[in-house]
Amino acid sequence: MDIDIGIGKTGRRAWSLDDIAIVPSRRTRDPDDVDISWEIDAYRFELPMLASAMDSAVSPATAIAIGRLGGLGVLNLEGLWVRYADPEPHFAEIAELPAEKATRRMQEIYSQPIDPDLIGQRIGEMKKARITTAASLTPQRVAEYAPLTVRAGLDLLVIQGTVVSAQHVSTRTEPLNLKEFVSGFDLPVIVGGCASFSTALHLMRTGAVGILVGVGPGAACTTRGVLGVGVPQATAIADAAGARSRYLDEAGRYVHVIADGGMRTGGDIAKAIACGADAVMLGSPIAAAAEAPGRGFHWGMATFHPSLPRGARVAVGELGTLEEILLGPAHDTDGRRNLFGALRVSMATTGYADLKEFQKAEVMVAPALITEGKGLQRQQRVGMG
Repeated sequence: MDIDIGIGKTGRRAWSLDDIAIVPSRRTRDPDDVDISWEIDAYRFELPMLASAMDSAVSPATAIAIGRLGGLGVLNLEGLWVRYADPEPHFAEIAELPAEKATRRMQEIYSQPIDPDLIGQRIGEMKKARITTAASLTPQRVAEYAPLTVRAGLDLLVIQGTVVSAQHVSTRTEPLNLKEFVSGFDLPVIVGGCASFSTALHLMRTGAVGILVGVGPGAACTTRGVLGVGVPQATAIADAAGARSRYLDEAGRYVHVIADGGMRTGGDIAKAIACGADAVMLGSPIAAAAEAPGRGFHWGMATFHPSLPRGARVAVGELGTLEEILLGPAHDTDGRRNLFGALRVSMATTGYADLKEFQKAEVMVAPALITEGKGLQRQQRVGMG
């Protein structure tokens, strides 16, 4: 139902993941009987997760570690790893920058041109470890660099931007014809982000195997404040899941919905999947791993934009190893470790055997879910407080 914004404008009410709750069903299950594996195209993963293509989170080494744990790391092919043969000194410098100088200095560091030879080299480093490899390009650079990814043996290409549409209009440049590119490309392609039913449906019609859903919910993203653009994540995921059903009826082809951003705890991941996501893309939780290249800091892909940064360098600290964050064990009660153990227990507690079943879980609007009865936790800053 639309709500009156004023006499000349109405708008839908939208919900964030914090606003909803998963309702238990009539049965429960043993967590060991729950299957959280995920398949996309020809590839199967034990964990329904991708690590976001952000320099602070994914290096070739962390992509390898994530692959061995059962997930998929996505390397940014426009980041420091393909601008510098040895980017480690620059990561160290970024971690030491005072807040007031961070963005300007990062713009300077990222002004170094991309080295095409390093694209093949970085993909080769990941391939050598015999993991499924994925990497990201923005629409503006796909035509130039995508052929290099094929020659290097990449498995999955992600075309990613703040907002990606199937129909980009420009009077100044020849825009990427996304449908033409995807249909003629030799690798399966994931595209995003998007945040509405119509955009998700149009992206599915390009032939992509998956779409990224999320505009502005990430911990380091300031798009919603800088541009005023975004949709709360629970509504965005549910709308994209509706587009997936429409497209399945229309074309007989299932396109995966990947929730991208705004998920910090196992409960967030569970709610994203209950809203209809097939998998999640994680940024700040991965950046907080001991192995992450960001050294306790996290920044988005547009933080260093030369004229209009849309992101911030944020401190995420160090939560533990990648294994502890993804698979446990957890020794704190804040929900930020053992993310996929929490997903498994959430599914077991509510009675669902696999991800497809869990997408059909009942949810309800519950804005006080996190705070109800938690006065002492909040006062003492323990648990989820």
